Amino acid sequence: MSWQSALACWVLRRRMRPETAKPGIDVARARALTSKRAWLPKVPSGWRLEERYGQDDAPLRGEWLLPAQPSGITILYLHGGGYYFCSPATHRGLVFPLARRSGARTFSLDYRLAPEHPFPAALDDTLTAYRKLLADGVPPASIVIAGDSAGGGLALATLLALRDTGDSLPAGAALFAPWTDLAATGASVTTNDGLDPMFYGRAFAPAGKLYTGDADVRNPYVSPLYGRFDGLPPLFIQVGDTEVLLDDSTRVAEKARAAGVNVDLEIWPKMPHVFQMFAPFVPEANRALERAAEFARRVTAPQAVEAL
Repeated sequence: MSWQSALACWVLRRRMRPETAKPGIDVARARALTSKRAWLPKVPSGWRLEERYGQDDAPLRGEWLLPAQPSGITILYLHGGGYYFCSPATHRGLVFPLARRSGARTFSLDYRLAPEHPFPAALDDTLTAYRKLLADGVPPASIVIAGDSAGGGLALATLLALRDTGDSLPAGAALFAPWTDLAATGASVTTNDGLDPMFYGRAFAPAGKLYTGDADVRNPYVSPLYGRFDGLPPLFIQVGDTEVLLDDSTRVAEKARAAGVNVDLEIWPKMPHVFQMFAPFVPEANRALERAAEFARRVTAPQAVEAL
């Protein structure tokens, strides 16, 4: 564990973790704090940022990060934030280095947020955006869906929905500590409750209800852990071993492997939730993003496509 990671955990434990112990969910406060603290990295040299937030930009409403020399890879990125806060802008610290390392043109989707827009709004937005990419001529075998936390769960739910409707599937999915069980039944919600520097375990069930509204919290399109995994493309999952959401990753990996899915699960010791957000300051974040970029390059490589 690097001193940079230890420092990040120390800050999270003192500033963010107490917020998750408060009763109820203050949506406005969460959005305000995230917006205020958002660190906006510079656009990488040789890349171009296109912000598309106009009404006419839907269904691809969000941000494109475009390389001067395209690699042929497209990443559809879904930001985390419990389905009720954060945005493409707050996640540039993760998206920019992932795009740069993979060489992929990357679209970060500004999907609708709860509670104003509960399930299935976020899923509908993601499905529509993905289908728009295909309609624009982007080969599905060149696309990787990626996301962190709620966005990671949304990415997995998107794969389930695309498979169930017979759509062409992307080359793979990169999931950073995905929130896959909004019912919060994983043992790590309790066993890691005092170890996780960012969250108390009891914060997740209420947050899940905020998104699901009247829907069944175990609906696979809400909580993909409860879905079938047969027929899915390769999955790449990274999670910290002290996270209360650890079991959201390990149980998905176990079920997916049992269904014949190629799964690369990486459990990083003593790393906080979505530690990849701390690039370039935390060495572990840099290494993790390089591993994710390698996955994106591997599953979209011509030989991988020919093997399908």
